[in-house]
Amino acid sequence: MRPIRTAAVAVALACSCVVSPVAQAQPASPTPAPTPAPGPAPAALKTTIDADGSYAVGKDIAPGVYQSAGPVDGGACYWKRAAGDKLVDNALTKKPAFVQIEATDTSFTTSDCQAWQLTNAPMPPQPGPGDLLGALTQAIGSGMFNGGPR
Repeated sequence: MRPIRTAAVAVALACSCVVSPVAQAQPASPTPAPTPAPGPAPAALKTTIDADGSYAVGKDIAPGVYQSAGPVDGGACYWKRAAGDKLVDNALTKKPAFVQIEATDTSFTTSDCQAWQLTNAPMPPQPGPGDLLGALTQAIGSGMFNGGPR
């Protein structure tokens, strides 16, 4: 009976290997990367432009309506707004100036102007064609165009 008993044990062992699942080690779940420490806070955008130069909108200066008292030392104040390589707007003036710098502008350039200050004031109305004709009519009526030297 021994051979039968040995055979029975062998069959039982073989069946248990086939029926029972193979033990596996579960892979360790990946540990999340540590959260990076916060870096220094970004510098606040300038709301005053007090020197000649070009300024990146959204990086150096905030968009909005800026006002300047006009040119320095009786010269002419020049400013330019650009979006990429395209000129959006510019002016050369001897009077106080206003400019609306849009968030879509990429740069603002200023030369020979007094300091520009961000203001919450709306842009002043642009003169219409009637205003120009009125000024021209006044100049003609004052004798400004009554002929040159004789």
